[in-house]
Amino acid sequence: MDKYHDLISQTFDFPTADFTVQNDELQFHGIDLMALVEKYGTPLRLTYLPKISSQIQRAKKWFADGIAATGYQGTYSYAYCTKSSHFRFVLEEALKNDVHLETSSWFDISIIRALYGQGKFGKDKYIICNGFKPDEYKHDITALLNDGFVNCLPILDAPNEIDYYHAHVQPDTRVKLGMRLASDEEPRFQFYTSRLGIRYADAIPLYEQKIKDDPRFELTMLHYFISTGIKDTSYYWSELSRFIHKYCELRKICPTLTTIDIGGGLPIQTSIQPEYDYPYMIAEIMRTIQRICKEEGVPEPHIFTEFGIFTVGESGAIIYSILDEKLQNDKELWYMIDGSFITNLPDTWALNQRFILLALNGWQKQYKRIQLGGLTCDSQDYYNAEQHLYQVFLPERKPADEQPLYIGFFHTGAYQESLSGYGGIKHCLIPAPQHVILDRGPDGVLTDTIFAPKQEAASMMRILGYTS
Repeated sequence: MDKYHDLISQTFDFPTADFTVQNDELQFHGIDLMALVEKYGTPLRLTYLPKISSQIQRAKKWFADGIAATGYQGTYSYAYCTKSSHFRFVLEEALKNDVHLETSSWFDISIIRALYGQGKFGKDKYIICNGFKPDEYKHDITALLNDGFVNCLPILDAPNEIDYYHAHVQPDTRVKLGMRLASDEEPRFQFYTSRLGIRYADAIPLYEQKIKDDPRFELTMLHYFISTGIKDTSYYWSELSRFIHKYCELRKICPTLTTIDIGGGLPIQTSIQPEYDYPYMIAEIMRTIQRICKEEGVPEPHIFTEFGIFTVGESGAIIYSILDEKLQNDKELWYMIDGSFITNLPDTWALNQRFILLALNGWQKQYKRIQLGGLTCDSQDYYNAEQHLYQVFLPERKPADEQPLYIGFFHTGAYQESLSGYGGIKHCLIPAPQHVILDRGPDGVLTDTIFAPKQEAASMMRILGYTS
């Protein structure tokens, strides 16, 4: 076993539905990646829009199957967490699938206004307004409420947030409210309790003192989220159970509380090999809610989720070429890419996030253990471990007159552009890569469109103030 193709096929159950090899070249969802490289060059960022829709439909089916299998009495609704990727092409694709939106900034409200003006988002859709809210955010939420967005839900994050709505919501406006509960962080975290949300002990007093007696407001949703996401751990089940018990306690005194939001956190694949049992986890969540509600004698709530990374993460990829190799000692061989991990894939640097890494070509060549180095002068600009293995193996490079070696990082569609500062100034002035949107028409034919060209020196000079 000394060829790269042998390594991949014997390490994983390969090929997969998403990844195949034809003529020793990698295909992603049936897309000829090498043809895109020849057309656009590298570094190259890709977004495959159909994957967004397929992810939403997968989750909806899992919840529908869970409801059928458990006899769950509530309904399920899917919301997209906009902060994962705010780009228009992402939201327009997601909204094709009858989803609602979750916001975290007052600038999100401008996006919603624009979508509404284009006829792509209706006033009946749910807008779950999360996060700690400065006055600008509360102002824009209130404007939506007063303008007839009947399912705009301010999710109270601090006890005094509702004071603004009391003062500014019009007398004839009816407002559905949510309340976020502050979950305990996992034991290894630096804090005991999340900075976000209402303390558990304050939830009932807040309802009774500031919501119950004002006819404009009714508490309809209870929200929670834990930073580890939805995982089959004792910590997750403990926090979910604690949350459902508080829902039951509130439900007994607040008959309008009919819905819970269990947040986001459904993971994506960071390895070729699937490692997560989605149907089991979703059904088990429903069983947990059912059991506690039955014990407490309250109705089972409707369920909302606000999946962000799950929605858009697996739609993204970024492709690099290997510029050169450097042997720095007897065993550390470096492949130098034509981009940067810090500036293009910041989660690899900040969170040690792993993505699926595969070669685009050279599948019949021998492979080597290598380290990948970025273009910045920062010692942290490297990538040397995959999710399933604390090493990286890639095909060997041949003499310079042969075709360059190209590599791809996949499932990179969430957060990377916003965290790295889309269109701005990057570390060591490494330019942002060209970004291409991939879609398929009703006939299944692939289309590719440039969303943003590769960043040029002239744009950086303007941003830095050297030119006007």
